[in-house]
Amino acid sequence: MSDLIAKASIDRRLAEVVTPVIEGMGYELVRVRYQGGKTPTVQIMADRPDGGIEVDECGEISTAISAHLDVEDPIEDAYTLEVSSPGIDRPLTRLKDFDRWQGYVAKIETTEMIDGRRRFKGNLAGVLDGEVLIEIDAGTIGLQFDWLSDAKLVLTDDLIRDVLKSRKDAGRIDETQFDEIETIIDSEDDARLPDQKD
Repeated sequence: MSDLIAKASIDRRLAEVVTPVIEGMGYELVRVRYQGGKTPTVQIMADRPDGGIEVDECGEISTAISAHLDVEDPIEDAYTLEVSSPGIDRPLTRLKDFDRWQGYVAKIETTEMIDGRRRFKGNLAGVLDGEVLIEIDAGTIGLQFDWLSDAKLVLTDDLIRDVLKSRKDAGRIDETQFDEIETIIDSEDDARLPDQKD
């Protein structure tokens, strides 16, 4: 289990419990996090293997996971369960995510300093021999997947447009909704100053 999916030991235990349930329903676990405090929360992100999970599907997963967690009881105290989609600016938690989202802008953090830095932002350039490739100002560099502590897509107009187009093509949003959103994105592009454009 990747540390990007489940970081702490309690997260890994939760992942062991919920992964078979989520996969049995035809979805994938993207990330699980336990957050303690006054009102402890278990946050689970799930998605379809091809992307684009819907709100009602998150509700179905929540119901199934809740029942399973009640039986397994990995957390002694009362907690709130939250199941959500990863969103458009999704976390990248599996090696295959870096291939799938090749060409899009991402922010990546590493556990150790690499050439004097831990944070990298640039276009994803895929995966090669277990390394995540990212194009930064200095050129394309490779980061071992095991070195990563956090990674997520950056919300850009191209990312929004392409994700919505794929949802339209899959029949999850209709042509009118897509056209309305595209018009908003285009009008925001036109309103930006030249040096603000992506």
